[in-house]
Amino acid sequence: MRITAVEAVPYALPFREPYVTARGRLERREMVLVRMRSDEGLEGLGEAVAMTLRGGADATALAREIEEQASPALTGIDPHMDPPATEWSAAGLSPAVRAAVEVARLDLVAKLSGMPLWQLLGAESATPVQCNATLVAGPAAAVAADAERWAARGFTTFKLKVGVPGDVGQVKAVREALGPQARLRVDANGVWGPEEAVLRLTAMERHGIELAEQPAADLEDLAAVRNQTAIPIAADESVSAVEDARRALELGACQLATVKLAKVGGIGPARAIADELPVYLSSALDGPVGIAAAAHAAQALPREPPWDGLAHGLATELLFADTIASVQCDLRDSLLHPPDGPGLGVELDDAALERNRI
Repeated sequence: MRITAVEAVPYALPFREPYVTARGRLERREMVLVRMRSDEGLEGLGEAVAMTLRGGADATALAREIEEQASPALTGIDPHMDPPATEWSAAGLSPAVRAAVEVARLDLVAKLSGMPLWQLLGAESATPVQCNATLVAGPAAAVAADAERWAARGFTTFKLKVGVPGDVGQVKAVREALGPQARLRVDANGVWGPEEAVLRLTAMERHGIELAEQPAADLEDLAAVRNQTAIPIAADESVSAVEDARRALELGACQLATVKLAKVGGIGPARAIADELPVYLSSALDGPVGIAAAAHAAQALPREPPWDGLAHGLATELLFADTIASVQCDLRDSLLHPPDGPGLGVELDDAALERNRI
C-alpha cells in the first residue's frame, strides 16, 4: 500500500458559549482535517489544532504547512513504516501537524489491518475513558451553575480555569455547589509568577484541590511552587517533549503532566513522556478526530497508583455547537467510549464539514 494523497481541510467549530481562560477568549476553534488516502481506496484521518491562545499558528498556516511540507514528503511512501525512517522525517514540522499526520497514518494502517487503533497501539482491550468537566472562567455564580449542569450529566471531576480576577471565589462557589465528594482541579495556563501562584493556591487549598495544572510559567517556577503547596502540580505547557519530562524530574517541578497530542506531536511522543512521568490526556479543544485519537491512545498509556484514578480532559465535545462527524466518540455520563470499527472509527459528515469549512 502506498499513500497517494494528503489533503488539508481547514475548518472551525463554534462554541456553545465563549471559551474563556486566563490566556483569552475564543468564539470558535479552528482546526485542519487531514485526509490521507491510499492506493487501495482507504482513507486515514488526522487533525491539526490551531492553538492560537498559546501563540501557535492559525488554521490557514497549518493547512499550508501540511500541503507544502508534509504532503510532498508522504505521498508515495508505504504508511506501514515506523517514523523516523529514512524516507520520511517529521523534523521541521510543527507539533500539531506532526500529530495530525501521525494519527492519519496510524488510522490508515489500522484500517488496512481491520483492527481498532487501540489494538494497533498494543492495548489488550478498550475501556471507557473517565473524563473531567471543563468549566470556563466567569462570575462565581455562573461557574457554579455550569458545574451543577455538568454534575447532572454524571461528572464527578471538574476543572476550573483560574488565573483570572475572582478565581478563588469561583473555586469556593463550585465547592459549595457540588459538595465534598466532587474532585476539583484548577488550571492557570502558566500566567502566575511563583509568588502569586503560591498565594492563590494557598487560598484554594481549603476547598480541596485534586491538582493544579501549570500554575507558573516554566519548570523552574513550577519547582518553586511545588515546594510551597500541598496541591499536586501537573505540568502542561512546560512539558511538550520527553526531554522536558526528564528535566521536570531532575528539578522536582511536578508530580505529573497533562499531555495534549497536538502539543507534543502525536501519540508516540505522548507515550514517551508517559514513560518518564505519570500523565493524563487533555483535549486541545480538538474536533471529533482528535478526541477519538486521544481516546484510543488512553488505552495504551500506563496508569499506576496514586494517579490511576485521574480523569482525562477529553469531554470537550460538549463545548461545541456543531461537529463534522456522523460517527464519533460517544460520551455517556462522564465516560468517553471510542467508536467501534477499524482505525479511529470516526466517520465524517461531508455536509457538516463543508458547512464549517474555513
